[in-house]
Amino acid sequence: MAGLFTIQSDFNYEIVRKIFEGGMGIVYEAEQRGARDFVKRIAIKVVRQNYTSQKMFIENFIGEAKLVADLIHTNIVQTYHLGEARGVYFIAMELIRGVNIDQFQVQLQSKRVQLPAELAVFIASRIARGLAYAHAKTDRYGKPLGIVHRDVSCKNIMLAFEGDVKLTDFGIAKAKGFLQDQEGEVVAGKADYMSPEQADFQVTDQRSDIFSVGIVLVQLLLGKNIFKGATPEESRDRILKMEVPDFTLVDPRIDKRLDTILHRALARPLAERYPSADELLYDLEHSMYHKGYGPTNETLGRFMRDLFGQQTKPTPGSRPSPGFPDGTVVLNPAKQ
Repeated sequence: MAGLFTIQSDFNYEIVRKIFEGGMGIVYEAEQRGARDFVKRIAIKVVRQNYTSQKMFIENFIGEAKLVADLIHTNIVQTYHLGEARGVYFIAMELIRGVNIDQFQVQLQSKRVQLPAELAVFIASRIARGLAYAHAKTDRYGKPLGIVHRDVSCKNIMLAFEGDVKLTDFGIAKAKGFLQDQEGEVVAGKADYMSPEQADFQVTDQRSDIFSVGIVLVQLLLGKNIFKGATPEESRDRILKMEVPDFTLVDPRIDKRLDTILHRALARPLAERYPSADELLYDLEHSMYHKGYGPTNETLGRFMRDLFGQQTKPTPGSRPSPGFPDGTVVLNPAKQ
């Protein structure tokens, strides 16, 4: 059949469409098939062919899969399987029916809808919840893994149409025994969402992720990343030097309580920043629920479905695989 290719694996995967294409990999929506017409919809992340010969990249790709396989949490995209066929590595993952925050904000702007402040705080609280779990993760002997995501950004946070918030892409995370790292020599992460430590080529700890959550929350509230410059260098410089504003003066929906949370999350001195994602989570939830009621997954889900018009079609940015008119590809190494 023209336009069909196969990859040998222990599982049968039929790829339906391309979801996202990045510089180093491609993510597809696929169907995992089993006995007696068993079908499960999943996502498959495939390494680009031109990276398969780069040893450190492949070792980190494998390390990411092994690390995330044991991160089983409602606010983290789950990994099911690491596969390899003819030198091509891929990860089978949980499929999220939704969009990332960047796509979400594009839709908000196109519909001229403002995200309610309480939903912005809710999303940030779920990110903090996932990070608190990952940061506390230990190995089989009970020793802390020291996980730092290092790439908490709007592209790596998924919002499901059901209202779930999922952190994904631990590809440049650091964790003992899983991924090679050159921290202090090279800068890792997206410049617009870096902590001051990352931007200054310093060694990071889990407080680095908290600063990034602060950036994401400000962007959800204001509709823009206040640290984003014209170039990555300008973004890093703004993260290191720009004065963090009094947010109560920027947006009247931001009260003193929330402004204090934002300033503590975005504190440049580590001693002044939240020491843990758990403490950030507590303050965010107290901000939402101290009056007795606040947003839930269902609240966010209803908002998402209204915003996207009960969307069932492919999400923004998705498209069929080039070269395959019907968008169908098969990963089926066992039968190759």
